[in-house]
Amino acid sequence: MHRRSIWFDGVITAVLAGAACIMLLPYLWMVLSSLKSNMEIVSGSSTFFPRQASLEGYRTVLLDAPFVKWLLNSAVTSVVITVATLFTSALSGYIFAKHQFKGKKLLFVLILATMMIPFQVIMIPTYLITAKLGLVDNLLAIILPNLVSSYGVFLAKQFIEDIPQDLLDAARMDGAGELRLMVRIVAPLILPMLSALGIFTFMNSWNNYLWPLIVLNDARKMTVPLALVYFNGTHLVNYNVVMSAAVLITVPVIVVFLIFQKQFIKGLTMTGMK
Repeated sequence: MHRRSIWFDGVITAVLAGAACIMLLPYLWMVLSSLKSNMEIVSGSSTFFPRQASLEGYRTVLLDAPFVKWLLNSAVTSVVITVATLFTSALSGYIFAKHQFKGKKLLFVLILATMMIPFQVIMIPTYLITAKLGLVDNLLAIILPNLVSSYGVFLAKQFIEDIPQDLLDAARMDGAGELRLMVRIVAPLILPMLSALGIFTFMNSWNNYLWPLIVLNDARKMTVPLALVYFNGTHLVNYNVVMSAAVLITVPVIVVFLIFQKQFIKGLTMTGMK
């Protein structure tokens, strides 16, 4: 029985390793293509590995366009949105999970109902409100509509409900206020969930293309998803430039995932248990 289990685990490991290699293959191809010359790519006879590695694509991206500025724009908006989403989600989830007030169930249902509305439906009203506030062509136009996540509120509520009420009552008897109770007791207990939510929020904000395309017109206000379109439109045949920009865009997301990897996996595991 033990030997059979070892064989079964080996087969599962081999299958998962093969699947991981298949999923990584497009990314590896993108990285290797960024090291090729454009002539080698468009010739159609190029091999998987570059015949002669070249950094010309990266030089074009960094010198011929304000790419660092675009990276900074995306980093600022993504970090602010992520931090604000984690704060509002945890605070709202705590209120819905541990406090009683009139209309609580109805309000929570309305929040969940917003998850079923596609962004394309509210895109025009959101733009009109943004224009009325004078925020068109401003990074605040990207940040303000994304400060609250209905999914984050729902997820936080589900986790905070499992925190024993006696623990919170004991803290109140010791003189802890609601904000201190939230920061010192509730937040550490839901940290794995917050880490998973933070990674998803950061990735969604970093990869957001449609809304920045609508509200941003100034080239120096662009974010990195728009940068790919810029290079694809300006350099119609410079595929190595496009690939180099794509590699640089994915680096921050990979770094964020590696930093919070343990908490992310733990959060997903606990989410599955829920």
